[in-house]
Amino acid sequence: MINAIMDFYIRSHFITLFVLGVLGLYFFVINWVFFYRLLILNSWISKENRSLETLLMGSTNVAEYSFLSNFINMGSKFFKKEIFDLANYAGTKEATKGLTLLSIIASTSPFIGLFGTVVSILEAFGHLGRSAGIMAVIASGVSDALVATATGIFVAIFAYTYHQILKRKAFELSGFLRMQSDSLLARKVD
Repeated sequence: MINAIMDFYIRSHFITLFVLGVLGLYFFVINWVFFYRLLILNSWISKENRSLETLLMGSTNVAEYSFLSNFINMGSKFFKKEIFDLANYAGTKEATKGLTLLSIIASTSPFIGLFGTVVSILEAFGHLGRSAGIMAVIASGVSDALVATATGIFVAIFAYTYHQILKRKAFELSGFLRMQSDSLLARKVD
């Protein structure tokens, strides 16, 4: 196995190795962003869920640890829809941090991998032109070249999946913020 990796490293073009390095960095970044943001969002959702439960049990205000409490305290003693809208927008903005990066990586990594493949295939055809024209030379070059495309697709799958999971968590959080806002505004009407 190690011999195969070393052989691949020796045979591969510099650009292909660079592309694989970039994709490896991408993979590290998307995993870090995903797990970091997932922990933050899960904790935040849990707090907002508890705050909503206290409101539904008859509390007159959101819990101190709720994101909405900062906006309620900055406004007047009366609840206003505009303040809650501002809080919901701010909460959504905070909850969706990192999604743009995941989206960019999901959409660009297959193209980066494809670039590495094209460079490797060009090199393989160059070797074919200089050699006796053995098909084994081209087959070996093309098979090594496809590693970059496969790696790009692999990274894109994870980035897109992570993006969708975090997007769903952000939507869930936004729902909890909106339900708390609506609950407080409904009591104002009564």
